[in-house]
Order: sequence, then structure tokens, then C-alpha cells
Amino acid sequence: MALHTWWLFVVTVFFISISPGPNMLHVMTRSVTLGFGRAMLAMSGCFLAVLTLLSLSAAGLSAVLVAMPQVFTALKIVGAAYLLYLGYKSWTAKESPVDMVGDGAVALPSPLGLFRTGFLIGISNPKALLFAGAFLPQFIDPARPKAAQFAVMVATFGVIEMTSYLLYALGGRSVARWLEKPSPRKVFNRVTGAIFVAFGVAMVGSRV
Repeated sequence: MALHTWWLFVVTVFFISISPGPNMLHVMTRSVTLGFGRAMLAMSGCFLAVLTLLSLSAAGLSAVLVAMPQVFTALKIVGAAYLLYLGYKSWTAKESPVDMVGDGAVALPSPLGLFRTGFLIGISNPKALLFAGAFLPQFIDPARPKAAQFAVMVATFGVIEMTSYLLYALGGRSVARWLEKPSPRKVFNRVTGAIFVAFGVAMVGSRV
């Protein structure tokens, strides 16, 4: 991969990763409700999901989904249902003050649960696999070894994606200062719940 091609890839991935989506919203919400340290577990789950999707794309499985639209439709419905479930959970969450988390007022999810939920959110969108399958090959130089180029792109994507998670998590801690009373917290829960539902509805309604 030529250096100028890599820089173009970096800029493109930056704008893709920094844009709001289910992963970023989940990381920010975890940071707001549970703190930055526990949000790291959610980040790790989302990050592994992204790397898994990119690796599957490099292996050519995105082409399988294109060739088998029924499988893609089933995966899309499952992913949308999970996002709708998360929206419901957020909408109906208790309005305990942020600073009471960890003092017994709110039941904390286990580290494995935090990681698992992050992974499921990241992996539940089959469109990401198709996107990776259509996006990554555009930067491949057919005259050079493909495996090495894919490795460079996956590593680059991973660094930028993780940096974006960190930025959203840090932003979430700033938001948490404004959510120390139940009333603002209720508004936050309802807004994030509605956004998750919107993501789920959009996934069901999409044709790609």
C-alpha cells in the first residue's frame, strides 16, 4: 500500500469511526452510568467485535452474505431486535443519581457482562460486515501482497476506532456531572433509549 493511499484510508476511517453509532452511544452511556473504568470493558467488547467483522471481511465472508440474502436478512433482524431491546432497557432504567452508582443503589453488571454486551452490540450489525467487505478492498493495491495490506488496514482501523471510543467515554464523564439528579438522568435514559430504538428501526428498514 502506497503512503498516500494509507493517509487517505486514515482520513476516511477517522470520519467513519468518529460519527455517532450504536457502539459509540453504548460506550458513552456506560461511561456516564458506570464510570470510565467499567466503560473500558464495554469498549473492549465493541473493539473485539469490530476486529472480528474486519477479519471476516478479509476472509471473504461478506461476499457469502451478499450471495445469500436470506442469511443477511435474518442477521439484520436479529441485530435490530437487540438494539430495540437495548432501547427498551435504557428507556425503563431507574433514575438513580450517577454518584450513587457503586454504593449499592444500582446493581452493577459483571465485568464479563459489560464485555459481552459491548461485543453483542458491535457484532449485531451485519451491515458493518458488508461495509467492511466493500470498503477495505478499495484501498488494496493488487500488485502488492494482499494479506499484508489487509493487516495494515485492520491495525489502522483498530487504533482509530479505539481512540474514538476513548473520546466518547471521556465525553460521557463530562456529561455525568450534569446528571447527578434523577430528573436529568431520566431525560438522558429516555434520549439514549430512543436513539437505540431509532438505530434498530433504521436497520430493519434498510435494504442494504
